[in-house]
Amino acid sequence: MQVDLPLFGTVVLCALLVCAAYTAGVAIVAGRGRPALLSSARWGTYATCALVALGVLTLAYAFQTHDFRIRYVSRYSDRSMPWYYLVTSLWGGQDGSLLWWAFLLSLYTTACTRWMRGKYQELQPWVIATLMSIFIFFAVLMLFAANPFAVNAAGPPVDGEGLNPLLQNYWMIIHPPTLYSGFVGWSIPFAFVIAALITGRLGEEWIFATRRWVLVAWLALSCGNLLGMLWSYEELGWGGYWAWDPVENAAFMPWLAGTAFLHCVMIQERRGMLKVYNVFLLCLTFIMTIFGTFLTRSGLIASVHSFARSDIGQYFVGYLIVLVVVCLGLIAWRLPKLRAENRIDAVLSRETAFLMNNWILLGMLLFVVIATTFPLISEALRGQTVSVGPGFYNRWMIPFGIVLLFLAGVGPLIAWRKASGRNLFRAFVVPLAAGLIVCLAHVFIGPIFGFPARVESPSIYETTTGQVLAAISSLMPLLSTTTCAFVTAAIVQEFVRGTAMRMRNAKESLPVAFVNLVIRARRRYGGYIVHLAIVVMFLGFTGAAYDVEKEAALRPGERLEIGNFSLRYENSRMEADENKRMVFSDLTVYENGRMLGRISPAKFIYRTLPDMPTTEVAIRSSSRSDLYVIMNSVNPETRVGTFKAIVRPFVSWIWFGGLLLIFGTLIAAAPTWKEMFGEARAGAPARGGNLSVAAFLLLGAFAYPLLVPSNARADGEGSSSLHAGVVNIRNAREGQLFERLLCMCGDCQTLPLTKCACSFAVDARASLRERLDDGESLQSIIASYRAQYGPRAIAIPSDQGLDRALWAVPVTAAVLAAVGLVFLGRKWAKRGATADAASAAAAKVNAPADTSAYDNKLEDELKDIDGM
Repeated sequence: MQVDLPLFGTVVLCALLVCAAYTAGVAIVAGRGRPALLSSARWGTYATCALVALGVLTLAYAFQTHDFRIRYVSRYSDRSMPWYYLVTSLWGGQDGSLLWWAFLLSLYTTACTRWMRGKYQELQPWVIATLMSIFIFFAVLMLFAANPFAVNAAGPPVDGEGLNPLLQNYWMIIHPPTLYSGFVGWSIPFAFVIAALITGRLGEEWIFATRRWVLVAWLALSCGNLLGMLWSYEELGWGGYWAWDPVENAAFMPWLAGTAFLHCVMIQERRGMLKVYNVFLLCLTFIMTIFGTFLTRSGLIASVHSFARSDIGQYFVGYLIVLVVVCLGLIAWRLPKLRAENRIDAVLSRETAFLMNNWILLGMLLFVVIATTFPLISEALRGQTVSVGPGFYNRWMIPFGIVLLFLAGVGPLIAWRKASGRNLFRAFVVPLAAGLIVCLAHVFIGPIFGFPARVESPSIYETTTGQVLAAISSLMPLLSTTTCAFVTAAIVQEFVRGTAMRMRNAKESLPVAFVNLVIRARRRYGGYIVHLAIVVMFLGFTGAAYDVEKEAALRPGERLEIGNFSLRYENSRMEADENKRMVFSDLTVYENGRMLGRISPAKFIYRTLPDMPTTEVAIRSSSRSDLYVIMNSVNPETRVGTFKAIVRPFVSWIWFGGLLLIFGTLIAAAPTWKEMFGEARAGAPARGGNLSVAAFLLLGAFAYPLLVPSNARADGEGSSSLHAGVVNIRNAREGQLFERLLCMCGDCQTLPLTKCACSFAVDARASLRERLDDGESLQSIIASYRAQYGPRAIAIPSDQGLDRALWAVPVTAAVLAAVGLVFLGRKWAKRGATADAASAAAAKVNAPADTSAYDNKLEDELKDIDGM
């Protein structure tokens, strides 16, 4: 007898809703004075998680058996797909991705519930109740808006529609689960902070409880973003890795908030300050994960990643309102218990540097939120849709990013409470000298190697602010390399001085002193390694300023010369499998006359989408640059092929930086020997070892995808774009124009004309090119394009009407931040003067030891460092 899988799956979802509601109710009663019911709540949690797992297994079985009675299965699979892509189909569409989200939440919840056994008795009931409320929301969502087990009204088709070819890629097997793990992972810290607010236990208990959960969630989110960049770079076929797409932004926003919390919570641990702010940041991070999911699932904003528009957004809006009201209400209720124990004493202090770091991160978050939702705001207020393209984001986010990077180098060099002039000089002299040396080298030596200090920047902005930003942007490569040198020197200096201090005081050898230094202060030096990883990634991002592109039509035997590379076109060939036909072009790659090997860009024609061939790019990577080759077309009769080649400097540094980031986070989250082996500390039971080991292993699992490259990348094949036209940009002036104009074909998510290769974009570029050749100005062409297609056809908003507000928001925020900093600086300076007077009086009574001031500061910070 065949099981009715659609009915069975729906019954499982109903049981999930009932069980989660029961568990939440029991947990609340347990938290309100009936602790005996806590055991029942724990078992209810396990049952809820088991039901989610059963639902996922049911849907996975339906995919593997091709049960096309289920609408979701027929839409996202067909009989020709291999088993691993059938597994990928679980999260390939909206309905299944929500079930997968709930499944990942069940894994986190099971681990957390198991870990809490026997401790956090006051917080535990409310942690469970909060987690169950999230399950309830997703169960309601799946039952009433996006049921993954809904049936086809017209009956099961003979075969399914198949998974989108863009999703049939190595990185899409691992990118969504990793990114979702980052989103879902913040549920555990959020549940703890809500429990702390409800119970009033707002000391350090909830911070210590969430420390490794926060690191797990943050690293998963970081890895998810990195894997998404890899997928975009290899799969979308436009040569880039980040386009400020709304769904990319949706994953970036909680990362910004979570990073702000990671830094700010250290101030509370060290000085007992900013308690309200930390609670707010953690709530904000979770809210951003739900908001990002809303952007992805609602379809309200056009994106190459987003799902179709649906009514599901209404549920998310309601849930977001509930979250905001509950969080703000609880914070307002507990304000008396969230008062700071200390205050910032001086402007020149590590607390100030961390606070400025947070201002920049939250400023970036606010900017991304407004820019991402501005099309919706414009449509709601004036009935007119506008577009905000990558050019606008880059003009603001790159300067913000460099300032943030600079602060990452400043923070470790400044002491807590108040820094003295002598210590500042000793701490800053080497990093500043390193930055100056690299700056001069970039100016005078960089052009010899093809890396000038100043790059050409678009100058067609209508706003004065835009023109100023364009001028500043031309210097960004120089500022970036200089800042990277400063931060690297600051980090290396901290390692060197810390190691030297241990060698002197503990009489240890250099290797032993270095290892013990890192082991004793894992969080601190693991964080430094993460900062170093960000520096490496910034150097990779800087390489984009020196991209070189070239296109040519070649006969077999002819060559395309670009930079130090020479590509010889050998021939084209055709292959086929049961799912697609493949047209390859074989090219031999030479660098400076030396043969490197062969690459084979291709076109894939899928059986399910015969009219939309995909472009499979070939990538040859090295530490200095990537050679990125696209086959635009091949004439089957003459064998003449049209190819586009891009040389992208330092791209591989981004991926290496990602691995270094993982390594640094692993060190910061590594358990102590006592935690691993259960040895109790004095006067306290041995707790947390299992979580520590589990978290360490889980973090290591996230590193694996970046450590093992895909076969597609190794073979130089495997990136796709659903358009098969030609992107030909002859000079910088054309690039400046096409960057600002969006494709309006209606099928390609309004990509800029610099990236879109559809037939509409090809014709538009040809027409615009003729007008440029006739001498028409860029502003005139942009104005006529806007008049023809409307404001949403322009990637960078104008300085007119409501659009002006988008330019004003970052400027206003920067001015207000500067004014606030001046006001607070004066206030903190007065406190610093008082502290100086007290220190001077104390110095007369008790003179310092013979050790230098800097070593005293370092020694003090290394004491009980794991408590930071």
